Amino acid sequence: MALEDSTFSSRPESLSLPVPEKGEEPVQEAKEDAPPTGVFNVSEELGHVVTTETSTPPQPSTNNNMSFQDKMAAREAQANQHRKKLQGVGQERGKFGWARSKRKRQRYVEKNGRCNVQHGNMRETYRYLTDIFTTLVDLNWRCSLFVFVMAYAVTWLFFGAIWYLIAYCRGDLDHLEDETWTPCVNNVNGFISAFLFSIETETTIGYGHRVITDQCPVGTMLLLLQAILGSMVNAFMVGCMFVKISQPNKRAETLVFSRNAVISLRDDKLCLMFRVGDLRSSHIVGANMRAKLIKSKQTQEGEFIPLDQTDISVGFETGDDRLFLVSPLVISHEIDSRSPFWDMSQTQLEKEDFEIVVILEGMVEATGMTCQARSSYLAEEVLWGHRFSPMMSLAEGFFDVDYGAFHHTFEVDTPSCSARELALAAARREAHLYWSISSRLDEEKWEGPNLTEQSRKPTDSESVSEKKEGDGPTFIVGGVTDTQDQSVVGEQNGSITTDQSESEA
Repeated sequence: MALEDSTFSSRPESLSLPVPEKGEEPVQEAKEDAPPTGVFNVSEELGHVVTTETSTPPQPSTNNNMSFQDKMAAREAQANQHRKKLQGVGQERGKFGWARSKRKRQRYVEKNGRCNVQHGNMRETYRYLTDIFTTLVDLNWRCSLFVFVMAYAVTWLFFGAIWYLIAYCRGDLDHLEDETWTPCVNNVNGFISAFLFSIETETTIGYGHRVITDQCPVGTMLLLLQAILGSMVNAFMVGCMFVKISQPNKRAETLVFSRNAVISLRDDKLCLMFRVGDLRSSHIVGANMRAKLIKSKQTQEGEFIPLDQTDISVGFETGDDRLFLVSPLVISHEIDSRSPFWDMSQTQLEKEDFEIVVILEGMVEATGMTCQARSSYLAEEVLWGHRFSPMMSLAEGFFDVDYGAFHHTFEVDTPSCSARELALAAARREAHLYWSISSRLDEEKWEGPNLTEQSRKPTDSESVSEKKEGDGPTFIVGGVTDTQDQSVVGEQNGSITTDQSESEA
């Protein structure tokens, strides 16, 4: 009974509660055995005992007949019910009472690199027409194919209609059976034949059935005009399609980033790290890595800056941002005094709301065009105290890279404090070590057998006798003179100075 009524201040993590036998009803017994105040709720998730204050009425003393195992099982069931209630308090409820998950932070850049920004209320749309080539290249494939087909079809129809109009105005359609009549274009007897002649002229096919004659100067001018405009349309549209097909955006699909970023120690310094790799055998020439911190802030003047961009150094000063991306690399950002994560600890990281955008730029070796791959990491995607698993092994004659472990991480011992606190602790240790070593050296220096005998200061009688016996100056070990010049000489000679004032006396 004394064991049952005792208070348990803590519970070890390895404590396992016995399961009640069949036929028993621990939940009903818990209702009967509810203590008045200070109920101990044992939580499996927290690993310790949580005390809650309740206002249940006192129960009769017959509950003391329950065994200790039954009481612990009842308290465990009550703790589970209390935990479920706490989980449901902070969640929103839907239409039918289902709990809604917490809304995730809106990404500025998606994981696939697409920027989640849409431009609206733009009144200067004419600027798109001034750069029509880039506008056509930026269109999606459906619109690009539509523009490509319509560009040729409209020009063919336009010049076909003009050829038909010329034949109609000259009367060529009225003299189709007259062999003595010389038409502008042979074998043009309607709009369809004029349209086919327009196609042959613009595409330079030249079947030879429909031919322009020398009796139509207007047709000759129109033929030159259509040939020139047709070449321009052909060059423009084929160029747009070629650039769109060979865009380096598709090359960025084979540049992959790790699913999570990690924070752990490297050379006794906290570092933010993520992994990047290239799936193709053709390399990215001149690969360069950049990183940005996207976070809203408020200035000292009260100005609110949404989605403020702060640069995160990944080795710009040392040249580590220039990559030789042959195998997957781990990009590291050292959290120092210039880093935006200088004051961020593990607990603060769980409360922060930010986004890290990483950008990899380089030149495609096959085409010579510059490509850019992007990704981002939210605050909940940054794992504190983790490290990336190794994925490279030495095979027979080559290095084998296992991309199955590209996103794998494992936990390592990492302090949960911020980089500032870690640096201060290291500085204190170094200062304590420095002063302890210097103090020991001073003790050994001044407590030596020879120096202790010499450092004994003579009495007044001894100094007077020495003055009488010797004519030279008196040497005093460790003495301090009054003038500044004598103190400097004493420091240079190992704190052994000459008392000139007594010698002159």
